[in-house]
Amino acid sequence: MSKMLALTGHRALQPDLSRDILLERLEELIAEGYDGFLCGMAQGFDLLALDVLVQLKQKYRLYLEACVPYVGQETRFPREERERYHELIAWCDRKTVLFDGYRTGCYLARDRYMVDCSDGVLAYLRAQTGGTAYTVQYAQKKGLPVYFL
Repeated sequence: MSKMLALTGHRALQPDLSRDILLERLEELIAEGYDGFLCGMAQGFDLLALDVLVQLKQKYRLYLEACVPYVGQETRFPREERERYHELIAWCDRKTVLFDGYRTGCYLARDRYMVDCSDGVLAYLRAQTGGTAYTVQYAQKKGLPVYFL
C-alpha cells in the first residue's frame, strides 16, 4: 500500500542540515513504506528536499507532487532559484496549483492541502512560528505522525 509524506521546512537552512542527512532520512522513510511525496515548492527546505527526491527517483519508484500555492510563485525567486524550480518541477508526476494568483492565506491553504493528502509529515522545524510550525501543529491535530530532522 502506498503512503504519502508531506514535506515542510524553513526557507532559511541552518548548518545542521546537510543534503546527506536529508538523503539518509528520506531513505529511512521510503523503507517504512512512503513512496509519495508532497512538496510545497518554496525556496530553502522544499527545493532541497525535492532535489534529493529527484535523485532518489533514479533508484526507487516514487511519486512526486508539486503543491504550488499560486500561479507565479517562483517569479519572486532569484534567477538561479527560479531555474532550479523549473528543473525540479519537471520531474514531478503531478503539479497542483491552488490559486490563480497570490492571495492572503494561500501558503497556509497549500500547507493544509499537503497534510490533508498525506499519511505523515517530514519537518525541518527550528522555530515555533511561521508556516512550518503551523503545518506541524495541523498534522499533529489530525493525528498524523510527524518525523523531525
